[in-house]
Amino acid sequence: MTDIEIARSVKLQPITQVAARLNLSEDDIECYGKYKAKIDVAPSPKTDKLILVTAINPTSLGEGKTTTSIGLADGMAKLGKSVCLALREPSLGPVFGIKGGATGGGRAQVAPMEDINLHFTGDLHAITCANNLIAAMLDNHIYQGNALRIDPVKTVWKRCLDMNDRALRNVVIGLGGPTGGVPRQDGFNITAASEIMAVLCLAADMDDLKRRIGDITVACDYDGNAVTCAMLGIADAVAIVLKDAIKPNLVQTLEGTPAIIHGGPFANIAHGCNSIIATRTAMSLADYVVTEAGFGADLGAEKFIDIKCRAAGISPKAIVLVATVRALKFNGGADKSTLDTEDLDALSKGICNLTGHIRNLRDVFGANVVVAINKFITDTDAEIDYIKGVCIKQGADFAVCECWAKGGEGSIELARSVIAAVDKGGKVNYAYTDDMSIKEKIEAVAVKVYGADGVEYTPKARSAIAAAERQGKGKLPVCIAKTQYSFSDDQTKLGRPTGFKITVSDVEIRSGAGFLVAVCGSMMLMPGLGKRPAALGMTIDSDSYEIKGLF
Repeated sequence: MTDIEIARSVKLQPITQVAARLNLSEDDIECYGKYKAKIDVAPSPKTDKLILVTAINPTSLGEGKTTTSIGLADGMAKLGKSVCLALREPSLGPVFGIKGGATGGGRAQVAPMEDINLHFTGDLHAITCANNLIAAMLDNHIYQGNALRIDPVKTVWKRCLDMNDRALRNVVIGLGGPTGGVPRQDGFNITAASEIMAVLCLAADMDDLKRRIGDITVACDYDGNAVTCAMLGIADAVAIVLKDAIKPNLVQTLEGTPAIIHGGPFANIAHGCNSIIATRTAMSLADYVVTEAGFGADLGAEKFIDIKCRAAGISPKAIVLVATVRALKFNGGADKSTLDTEDLDALSKGICNLTGHIRNLRDVFGANVVVAINKFITDTDAEIDYIKGVCIKQGADFAVCECWAKGGEGSIELARSVIAAVDKGGKVNYAYTDDMSIKEKIEAVAVKVYGADGVEYTPKARSAIAAAERQGKGKLPVCIAKTQYSFSDDQTKLGRPTGFKITVSDVEIRSGAGFLVAVCGSMMLMPGLGKRPAALGMTIDSDSYEIKGLF
């Protein structure tokens, strides 16, 4: 059965019943049909039992981090624990492109998966509109006399769209004569890459959201000074567009475990985690909360800890590190076409990727780590036993997870290991302190987490760092944008590379989100469609509206 067929075979509980499992009444939620709702309560965490799910460096095949998160929560629920998921929302672009959705797979899914992967409750559309309201007001200000003396060449705010469309990466606007606006070069990002998305996910409440929107830098004036949304007078108007989107969404797993899904910022140009509001809401409603961060632990977990935890005042009690046999073999040099064949040699060469992440999470961040070996049907006993042996040598807790095939029942072993890790207590460490300089922060992550010998800066990056410090942004955390496929900034350097340096080509200020983006390599913020996008294989029945070809 396909994922969508499995999802349709399960009879979902009314969302009011799911809410009741979290002690939420009908007055606490706003229903969007039978199986989705917005939560309308002020989060006041009652638990500190937060569990982060991260992974080794992924392959383009996907390694099941979201699936493992869902399976873990279902496994904990089967053990009688009060548990709630806190996950990110999917983006429409990948759904119709090649990557697919973000609702898990097999027997470990959140539902209704079709709705979640499509328009859901409209959050991403609201973020798109809010982003483009800023763009419209910015260009209108320039057209209507330009009282702020904005330099059209130095506008940095781009429009966005929640769809893969390479033709919009670079455009010219304002054509059509005097009433068409001021002509200038512009471009589109995908909605998940908008700073509005990052702002929404890091805001503590509506007041904080308005403050962060006001702080967003949209352009520079002719003297090189920053122009913000507050200076344009539009912070409240933008917040109005987001008045419903700021509320987290409640759904369920196929086994009825409550799941809060809210926000979905890019994991390279932004921090790649669901919203602080959603996580804190889950922590106010359940005894255990399972959440995840994008890409591998070198990106997702680092940013979760150094950016999100720092902003929210939270700390995971345990970190689950998802690993797969095939990803480790790929890191050991195996060709993608041979990953389903037993290859202990490639596995032994690629296992350093796993041990590198274990050591980072344990020794740099001080976390209680549990390795989740996400088992595929092509994995052999010898390969699984090899990974177990390495975990034992590393002194790392581990468990084999079969949630894709068996749901929560296949995650019981992992759930028990994670609960034991949570009971150890403790608090994670940051990779750097607030009072370090921008370069010191970048170098702390590069050396401690990536294993680099140091950092090199282009002249453009050095100039950008100096400008950020002049503007008083030197105390902000850093969000390093690099490839997800390697510890280094070169995606071809697999395993656990050594003897390399990270090159920072630029540093961008995200003053609304409250971090600095250190760009390492080329970052694609508007994906394109492939030769055969997934959209070409989708159909919808004219009478029943049943969708086919969606996963």
